[in-house]
Amino acid sequence: MRHSDDLIASFERGALTRRRLMQGLLAAGIAPAFAPATRRAALQQSADRKATSGIAYDRAKQHPGIRSRFVSNINGLTVHALEAGFEGKNRPALLLLHGFPELAYSWRHVMGPLASAGYHVIAPDLRGYGLTTGWDTTYEGDGNHRTLNTVREALGLVSAFGYKSVAAVIGHDFGSPSAAWCALVRPDVFRSVVMMSAPFGGPPALPFNTVNGAPATPPADTIYDDMAKLKRPRKHYQRYYSTREANDNMWHAPQGVHAFLRAYYHMKSGDWKQNKPFPLKSWIAEEAAKMPTYYIMDLDKGMAETVAPEMPSAAEIAANKWLPDDELAVYAGEYMRNGFQGGLQWYKAGSNPRNVSEQQLFSGRTIDVPSAFISGKSDWGVYQRPGAVDRMQKSACTRMVMFELVEGAGHWVQQEKAEQVSKLILQFLRGQSQRSSG
Repeated sequence: MRHSDDLIASFERGALTRRRLMQGLLAAGIAPAFAPATRRAALQQSADRKATSGIAYDRAKQHPGIRSRFVSNINGLTVHALEAGFEGKNRPALLLLHGFPELAYSWRHVMGPLASAGYHVIAPDLRGYGLTTGWDTTYEGDGNHRTLNTVREALGLVSAFGYKSVAAVIGHDFGSPSAAWCALVRPDVFRSVVMMSAPFGGPPALPFNTVNGAPATPPADTIYDDMAKLKRPRKHYQRYYSTREANDNMWHAPQGVHAFLRAYYHMKSGDWKQNKPFPLKSWIAEEAAKMPTYYIMDLDKGMAETVAPEMPSAAEIAANKWLPDDELAVYAGEYMRNGFQGGLQWYKAGSNPRNVSEQQLFSGRTIDVPSAFISGKSDWGVYQRPGAVDRMQKSACTRMVMFELVEGAGHWVQQEKAEQVSKLILQFLRGQSQRSSG
């Protein structure tokens, strides 16, 4: 064991490459794949420490023109935000909301082009993420990840930066419904909305006509039980993310946080060639099970075990231009420090009866500001809820002027195809400017 300890120490000092480390361990008869669990864990923790050593997110290598800010007194939070286009005065503002497992840093590739077009671009670490502080770190939580509380925090941030309104609120993944709710609740502040990867089907309905015999509550949704009864037993990832075990599974993944995130991002991207999404016929277990296992997981596996077999090769990682290892290290450093529970709280809030009740205040309301939807053509997120895209286009959004699926991109569209996404956002914004001036 002493020899392997020396090898790991050399790796941490930078005196050995990962390849040389593996060769040395193999020669010593300690193949990582077959070593005792404690040795594997130590090896992966060592790799994580090396990958993220010296990474300070707020001082991380940023793209030119992006700076890091801390904004206090935002609904009890001190919010960390990245900012671009701050040099001039009287610029229209854009608010960018990230998803899971992401950070404000997820917008790094599009902030510059948007700022160069004349916008003041603000991208916060949302509650539970990154360098934003003031949130409850426990599984039990403080209940403040609810939808309307998120809108309150977006409003507070806009006001703190000295704006009465923003030209657009733009959200990706979990940030997409958050952006949609901002536009629905306060259209006077959020004058247009761009949703990415997650369609918004509208607020939940209230029970209707119950005094005349209509059911007061909808029939129980048995799909999650039905998934567990399939010949290949499955479970929905959002239900899994609501469990206590999910954070520990990813935070202490056998492969390490850095490797876990690399496989997770890869498997949901356009680089994973098995991503060939299509509309599902209905919301039943057999149809849902057609989706990849990062959405409809094997019942006996956590997310770390789900994505591990799809870890890209060293050559694929080296060829990755949209998420090179030094940029992935920024994410890994923050999730190693915080864990994943802060982000997972958003999934717990989704099924919180109080959250649903608050959303029903807006039952029947529509998004009436100009809206757009952008996603990757290889993103299963577009179709994971049957009918959501149709509801978004036909009823939830009354002024949807853009629906684009970007070729070659998967779920991380604003990172994978930043140039195309920047152009689409600016095309959408120019259209709104021309309409208002006309």
